[in-house]
Amino acid sequence: MSTPSPDAKEPAPTPDELREQVEHTREELGQTVEALAAKSDVKAQAKEKAAEIKEQAAEKARIASDQIHDRAAQATQLIKDKTPDPVLDKAAQAATQVREAATRAGHIAAEKTPDPVRDKAESAVTMAKANRTPLIAAAAALVVFLLLRRNRRRR
Repeated sequence: MSTPSPDAKEPAPTPDELREQVEHTREELGQTVEALAAKSDVKAQAKEKAAEIKEQAAEKARIASDQIHDRAAQATQLIKDKTPDPVLDKAAQAATQVREAATRAGHIAAEKTPDPVRDKAESAVTMAKANRTPLIAAAAALVVFLLLRRNRRRR
């Protein structure tokens, strides 16, 4: 270090002050090294960016899902509003007849289906019911994908 000139107004620092300055400089240097290490950690930056993109995609999917739900509700209401009552009544009757026919067909198929096949079908239904949320999420993702693909093809 340099010695102060005789006309300097500040007294020379004491050994304790020098130690404090050195410790302070070490702390600053440590923080600077940590910041540089964080900037050079490409893997951590990639993970952060991936998490950010994943979060943005989830938000966009939620927004798209909400929009689809709203549009479907609007379309349903519009169809109900514009369809005459006699047509709605006939549609309800037809739906009832189809439901009854499907029930009868199901009973007939169940009677004629071999036991091993029926057991496999029952286990598949049980598994699907147990994993309902992932199945619904996958179906929703597929619908969103197909709608986006269809919209891109129209352009």
